[in-house]
Amino acid sequence: MGDIGPRPPQLRPGRALAHTTGASGSGSPHRSDSRPPQTPRGARPSDPDGRLGTTPPVPGRPTSLFLFLGLPALLFALITWQVEEDGPLVRVDERASRALIHPDGVSEFLADLGNVQVAVPVLAAVLLYVARRARLTGTDRWWLPATAAAVLMALVPALVVPLKELTDRPGTSAVPPGTGYYPSGHTATAAVAYGAATLLLLPWLRSAYARRELVIACVVVNAAVGLGLIRRGYHWPLDVVASWCLGAVLLVSLWLFLSRSSRRTSAGTPSRRTGPS
Repeated sequence: MGDIGPRPPQLRPGRALAHTTGASGSGSPHRSDSRPPQTPRGARPSDPDGRLGTTPPVPGRPTSLFLFLGLPALLFALITWQVEEDGPLVRVDERASRALIHPDGVSEFLADLGNVQVAVPVLAAVLLYVARRARLTGTDRWWLPATAAAVLMALVPALVVPLKELTDRPGTSAVPPGTGYYPSGHTATAAVAYGAATLLLLPWLRSAYARRELVIACVVVNAAVGLGLIRRGYHWPLDVVASWCLGAVLLVSLWLFLSRSSRRTSAGTPSRRTGPS
């Protein structure tokens, strides 16, 4: 009967308020004793890179996904729309092309680095090397990264050829009359071939310096291919930029796939050799 009146609630002997320090000095404002939390979420700290599902939400993985995956996709869609509608961006592109065209032997050589006969054999050599090393070290599903990169390379013509037919864009003044120059197949081939080779080699390099130099080399080679194509007049600048965007989307997708596969393997996925742990 003493708790029914208008007085404030009274602290009864033997009880602990939810927001007081634990009875054993745990310091937790949510527990009255020092027992460890019994739920996985209670014992899990916030993920520092901001993956989906963390509490509280922090910037990190979702922002990176938008920057490296969503932004190139949006830019590619914008450029494709401008090319299809012959928008103002196309007129700027044509003026830039006339100022940049300067056919010479150097531009021809740089453009040739995007040929299928050059880029694909480089990727194939890396695929064989990485698959062999993974198999010798007993890596679970050693064949998966090389297979995923090969499938990604096969997707390039399957995506580029229909886009060329859809946009039907004519070439520059430096090439014979014709259509089907958007997007640049050479640029997309180089981006995916050299980029996928880089992604597969990175985990096998021991030093941060070697990994950084490999990434820089990949960026420089792809930039050289694009510059050669533009200066030689094989493609408009927007053709090259669009293919870079398409390549970025494909390579980020490959990176996400390989990262998820690597996490599953490191988390203890049973293999044929080891069996369940």
